Amino acid sequence: MKFNRPAALRLLACSVIALSAGALHAEEQRFAVIDNGENVGHVYVDIDGKTISIDHDVKSNGRGPTMHETIVLDDKGLPQGWTLLGTSTFGNEVDERFAAKGKRLTWTDTTGKGAMQVKEPTLYVAQEGSPFSLGIYARALLADADHTLQAAPGGALSLEEEAPVTLGGTQYRSYLVKGIGLTPDAILLDHQDQLVAAYSPTHVTVREDLASSAQELGTIAATRSAERFAAIQKKVAHNYGMPIRIRNVRVFDPASGTLGEPVSVVVFKDRIASIEPLDSPPSPEEALVEGEGRTVIPGLHDMHAHVSLQSALLYVASGVTSVRDMGNDNAFLLDLTDRIDQGEVAGPHIIRNGFLEGRSPYSSRNGFIADSEVEALDAVRWYGARGYWQIKIYNSFHPEWVPAVVKEAKKLGLGVTGHIPAFTNADAMIAAGYDEVTHINQLMLGWVLKPEEDTRTPLRLTAMRRTAGLDLHSPRVARTLDTMQAKHIALDPTAVTLELLMLARNGKINPSVAGYFDHLPVGMQRVRRQGIAPISSPQDAAEYDGAFETIKALLFDLHKRGVTLLPGTDSDMGLSVHRELQIYAEAGIPAADVLRIGTLDADRYLHRDQAFGSVEKGKYADFVLLDGNPLTDMSALHRMAMVVKGGTIYYPSEIWSEVGVTPFAAAPKIVVPQIAPKPVALIHGQGAEAHEDFAF
Repeated sequence: MKFNRPAALRLLACSVIALSAGALHAEEQRFAVIDNGENVGHVYVDIDGKTISIDHDVKSNGRGPTMHETIVLDDKGLPQGWTLLGTSTFGNEVDERFAAKGKRLTWTDTTGKGAMQVKEPTLYVAQEGSPFSLGIYARALLADADHTLQAAPGGALSLEEEAPVTLGGTQYRSYLVKGIGLTPDAILLDHQDQLVAAYSPTHVTVREDLASSAQELGTIAATRSAERFAAIQKKVAHNYGMPIRIRNVRVFDPASGTLGEPVSVVVFKDRIASIEPLDSPPSPEEALVEGEGRTVIPGLHDMHAHVSLQSALLYVASGVTSVRDMGNDNAFLLDLTDRIDQGEVAGPHIIRNGFLEGRSPYSSRNGFIADSEVEALDAVRWYGARGYWQIKIYNSFHPEWVPAVVKEAKKLGLGVTGHIPAFTNADAMIAAGYDEVTHINQLMLGWVLKPEEDTRTPLRLTAMRRTAGLDLHSPRVARTLDTMQAKHIALDPTAVTLELLMLARNGKINPSVAGYFDHLPVGMQRVRRQGIAPISSPQDAAEYDGAFETIKALLFDLHKRGVTLLPGTDSDMGLSVHRELQIYAEAGIPAADVLRIGTLDADRYLHRDQAFGSVEKGKYADFVLLDGNPLTDMSALHRMAMVVKGGTIYYPSEIWSEVGVTPFAAAPKIVVPQIAPKPVALIHGQGAEAHEDFAF
């Protein structure tokens, strides 16, 4: 459903009508939506007094919202009425309505109906609001004395001022709108408090006359985000400058699948110095962590990440100490990797994959978009020269170019993985040289699609309904699986993302977050009780449910065949890795095997298992201290009391508190001895006699 603005609204007079402080002017405002440097949509706004009409239409990577909004404000700039009609990113129908009558607020959104009686000014936060809504929130917050307002359906919004930004010779005020999600929203306002831009490092909504400044805004956002996350790193990263003894813990060995007897794990700098008997006495000047019988597991892996500064932090809080980035802005990813390696911001070890897409109206805007085979080969060489690990091919890439890309990549020592490009199938791409298939739906669609059907569109999700009841032993399916088994082709399932998309139902908690839903901020809880795929009948819902059962059955069959499963999420929430592993266990894979898949197996695939993947003397100090035993209760993965990454100690409770998530476990007790400063002579490695000479 697409809504066109009424012609009468398009012809509104541009004369300015003075309103009360902080209110809007009668006019038309036009914004361009820029995604990684390319225009992918618009936000058109018509303002008539206190009534605002918005046409919001974005299509990037074959998907995006198509929405019409009507908003009525009061004299203080607070919404009194708000309707949103259209479709969300993946086509879920939206009919959202809000009304304020005196002190009573009522609303209907995809989660159902809600109401609240308020005693103080309260700002309604739209579930599907366009970027223009951020300007509305900001004006209302500016009119409040402390720039903070209670929000409906819950929580509070606040405004934090940043340094002004100059674009095209004009200076604009810069603010962060805080309280909607895990990350503040950055905006610019002009001298009349009108929205100029809402921007992030990769996504910019900006007035059309300033569209040429989108790249500059992205750079500003990236710089300021890095500064913000660097400040968080200083608060939550603990380096004690001495050996750390984690006493009385039981270590999970992924190679044997067993949990050992109580021991002490000693860390020095970035390595595991020793695994010692429980009664082994500590050496002088050690910090002591009381493990109290907790479980230690190796650091987890997300083998399908698109890392941002925020997700890097959340990975650490979730015990994910290594990720494989499957496509990003190339300059940003190289810079982020350096910042993490230098300890400037928190984040996991990053293995970089080079994103390679073809040009089409549905192109994803990561990495390189190639217009020819020659350009594609140049991109492969660019990635090879910068130490990337694999090439990842995407939906719009030309299948006929794949053999040449594979040949060049393997000549340079890179592997090849990716989506299955449109109008071909997994069998053909494996034959062309893929080492791995990304996303379990990309594997399965070849069994149910017609050759002419286009997977550059949301069909790559919606067609999964057809796999409900699919016979995994049929000749068509068996042929693909037999080939994967014989050629040792790996699969990166991202089952949690399929669960998120396929099992989302309006008003119900999404099963992908059910295990930690109550820990999420109110805004995220609302999003995770919202449908995603279009479901128009009970039959649609039943088919998606059945298709996800097919996914689980296929995961179990692949594991039995010995096909390498690489636990990835395609999510920016580190906790999704826990759910990915839980899905494997629900599919019937033994818990010990699941934990090995999430740790040592990933490092074996990455050829790093001599230094990572298990808690052993000499390996990197990447491990997690859990409250509970995941061999008997996979939900214990959420209850992380301490995370060690490269010898740096993090207490997840501190990180979760920074982003508005309720912590899962308290930090363990730690005793850090006070060490007196050493004489200058000892610091410089000199004896007493030399020290006397130095003193002169």
